[in-house]
Amino acid sequence: MPLDVPGATHLHSGKVRDLYSLETGELLMVASDRISAYDFGLSPGIPDKGEILTRMSLWWFEQLKDIVPHHVVSTQVPERVRGRALVVERLDMFPVECVVRGYLTGSGLADYEATGEVCGVPLPDGLVDGSRLPEPIFTPATKAEAGEHDENVSFEHVARTVGVEIAERLRELTLAVYSRAERIARARGIILADTKLEFGARPDGTIVLGDEVLTPDSSRFWPADEYHPGRPQASFDKQFVRDWLTSPASGWDRHGDDPPPSLPADVVDRTRERYVQAYEQLTGERF
Repeated sequence: MPLDVPGATHLHSGKVRDLYSLETGELLMVASDRISAYDFGLSPGIPDKGEILTRMSLWWFEQLKDIVPHHVVSTQVPERVRGRALVVERLDMFPVECVVRGYLTGSGLADYEATGEVCGVPLPDGLVDGSRLPEPIFTPATKAEAGEHDENVSFEHVARTVGVEIAERLRELTLAVYSRAERIARARGIILADTKLEFGARPDGTIVLGDEVLTPDSSRFWPADEYHPGRPQASFDKQFVRDWLTSPASGWDRHGDDPPPSLPADVVDRTRERYVQAYEQLTGERF
């Protein structure tokens, strides 16, 4: 259940975030400690996750502001959600997940193994799980409703949805953000394998970076010193959760009808540690 926030009217809850309308006409975006995997919301949440992701997004918005404006208006928020919430602009969001991949893994790997392409982009033969791509590629996806899968689509699909000019601008901005972020992360010993961005438009048509940005919830971060193509990589995200859910220890059938069981304390603790480590290693700040 979303929190009751004084002065704010609840509009929508996603897997992780709750959105509220403010009397000023702006929005309040609250990052919860909820965690999801395989399109299921899990319990319990990960302590401090919402605050870690909010701080990390703010740090990245600052690194990227000369490439694209962002939607953050203020960090002055009601006491009840302080540290995990932002006042943001109300934008007309584009109905597309702007995904960029610098490395081959996840659904991109599955597409490549089936067709030799990802989202219509042909790739060289012989790539394996974790291969670095010759150059980063724009691999957009549809925005799925809660409980549904995002679906990889072609650039042409995006162009039909938002128009060619906007689609080309979204691709250009997505690749520019990735290029900057990949360079920053690499200098800090972290590989940014891929990331998902969301953009919206102001009334004057200016394209603005929205939602969260470059956190372990929307990106794959790999420790550079453990990188080895040809196998799944160690990661700074909820991989501990995924691994436990699909292990015999959980007793859960991912393809069955029953919801996942509650997460054990050690999985929660280790997942929190990875989020904190990612934040501290990237930003150089203590959490």
